[in-house]
Amino acid sequence: MINFHDIHININALSAWILPVLLSLSAAFAIQRRADIYASLRRGARDGLDTIIYIFPSLIALLPAVAMFRASGALDCLANIAAPVLNFLGIPADLIPLMLIRPLSGSGALSVAGEIIRDSGPDSIQGRIAAVMLGSTETTFYTIAVYFGAANIRHTRHAIPAALIADLTGFAAAAWTVRLFFP
Repeated sequence: MINFHDIHININALSAWILPVLLSLSAAFAIQRRADIYASLRRGARDGLDTIIYIFPSLIALLPAVAMFRASGALDCLANIAAPVLNFLGIPADLIPLMLIRPLSGSGALSVAGEIIRDSGPDSIQGRIAAVMLGSTETTFYTIAVYFGAANIRHTRHAIPAALIADLTGFAAAAWTVRLFFP
């Protein structure tokens, strides 16, 4: 019989070694190729800082916009409009605020999910669906702002509609999957 507690301990021991082993292997590979490790490290750190400086204005604009959207009552208004369609799809109306805020903000979505779980309970259908939705969808606009901004792409073309369709699919799949496994 498999003792899962022992496996958990071994995985924890393994995870403590993954980063040092990867760094050591990278250094050994660089030494073998006679690469200047320190210069490569400095160049990578400088490129990372350049990326942060480039995307920082997008983040500064996005986070207050999400807070204003939620505080203005627009989120509740959109939730009331979307309720009939989502109820038809089997998605509880309590989860509409989560579905509307998730593409905009990960921290906002986590806050909304926390409220849903606190109000409905962690073992409720709403709490379970909210948890699965958080794990199966992405903060679409944040991700697009960061990655497209870092790559200096101005026209997203079909990326936003495709990502929103993927989010909607993830939301529906989360609801259906939870209802399948927890009838």
